[in-house]
Amino acid sequence: MMPILKVVLLAIVQGLAELLPVSSSAHVVVAEKLMGLDPTSPQMTLLLVMLHTGTMFAVIAYFWKQWKKTYFASADMFKRFAIRAIWATLLTLVIGGVLKTAIEKTMFHGAPKAEIEELFGRLDLVAPALLAAGIVILIAGLREKEPVKELYGNSVTMGQAGWMGAVQGLCLPFRGFSRSGATISTGMLSGAGKERAERFSFALAVILTPPVVLREALRLMKASKEAAANGVHIDLSGSVATSLIGMVLAFFAGLVALKWLSSWLESGRWYLFGIYCLVASGVVFYLHHLGY
Repeated sequence: MMPILKVVLLAIVQGLAELLPVSSSAHVVVAEKLMGLDPTSPQMTLLLVMLHTGTMFAVIAYFWKQWKKTYFASADMFKRFAIRAIWATLLTLVIGGVLKTAIEKTMFHGAPKAEIEELFGRLDLVAPALLAAGIVILIAGLREKEPVKELYGNSVTMGQAGWMGAVQGLCLPFRGFSRSGATISTGMLSGAGKERAERFSFALAVILTPPVVLREALRLMKASKEAAANGVHIDLSGSVATSLIGMVLAFFAGLVALKWLSSWLESGRWYLFGIYCLVASGVVFYLHHLGY
């Protein structure tokens, strides 16, 4: 069973970084390596599933009142939102799926059981993704003071939703390319008000999280079966209790992160997250150089 202190630290890192535009995956991978943990082990996969679930519930709890006033206030408003959310999610799945397949075929040279998840622990790939996210956030943050003419009720336009969905697809295969940072920044750069971009971005996150969690759960089951076939028994029962604790902690850390994000976004300090990502990219490059 994983030491509870490490679970607590990872839950706080995941809860804060998942919902701040700084890439939770990059921070969690670095934290795991510094603590001597294997990001690809079944125990870590189980913990990651539970932490993602905790942050998803944090998003729902934080934005529910806003969504009720905007997306669920009437049948027409819900229809407008649903069409845009479906459009954005379809683009995410298509672009993310194509990229995932292309990376697996090129990076693994046709290995039959290769999965992109095997690359997620590589800091030499995490660092440039953080760099790219930081540049996008910085550009959007420096431009966001320009007045934005809001149209189309309380929803983003189809074009804005499409751009946000497409960029979300680019984020899926790359650890370090912050989903929230990239999608909110893309919404702002495409003309959406920052509050609308934030609201729609996290609605997309709630739609996307269950399939991601399911995929991780299936990978966990597959790893356990393969280990059993090779005569190795993986006991996850002891990890369930600590993972549940991690989920609860990730929930509360996520609420803190969302309040922080909204405050900086509304007060014109969005660009600071971009600067942080640029600095973090340099740190990750250095850690890779040291052999992590």
